[in-house]
Amino acid sequence: MAIRLGDTAPDFTADTSEGTISFHEWKGDSWAVLFSHPKDFTPVCTTELGYTAKLADEFARRNVKVIGLSCDSVEDHIAWSQDIEDTQGIRPNFPMIGDPDRTVADLYDMIHPNASDTMTVRSVFVIGPDNAVKLTITYPASTGRNFDEVLRVIDSLQLTAAKKVATPVNWQQGDDVIIVPALSKEEAAELFPGGWDEQKPYLRVVAQP
Repeated sequence: MAIRLGDTAPDFTADTSEGTISFHEWKGDSWAVLFSHPKDFTPVCTTELGYTAKLADEFARRNVKVIGLSCDSVEDHIAWSQDIEDTQGIRPNFPMIGDPDRTVADLYDMIHPNASDTMTVRSVFVIGPDNAVKLTITYPASTGRNFDEVLRVIDSLQLTAAKKVATPVNWQQGDDVIIVPALSKEEAAELFPGGWDEQKPYLRVVAQP
């Protein structure tokens, strides 16, 4: 069954390259990025996991834990880590789930028969501290992901969860934001006493709070 935004991320227990984990317990009250790659020892996946490892400080700064998955064994993950270090300059510094029986992949609908009956697509799930799914992205096996975009979306999710704003097209951290339409003018004036640029009654642009 497909997982929708707002659904509780399914819990599971699985073996990983860093030992056995219970997902919700491992995640705790942090944010999390759970992502799948089609197969170990493949070229695009090698670049993705290396780049994700390089973003460790960026994820930590946002209180985000990262965990990967494919339908390979933990032993394969560990052996492949050396190839990732050899070619990308860094080995994975986050757990990788071994899922040869496809338990977690099926739980998160990561295997799409139209693409492959045996390999996961490039799924990304961003999960909030409340264990609710905040973002889902699905890429085809042939296309590497933009993990800078994943960070950008997390910045937006964390900002908009705390403030009564939305982020406009191509927004980056520090850019102007939009006051949510649900706020009345009086409520907006209390929250944004410095005022805003009212381009339309429903489009009120303000500096990022």
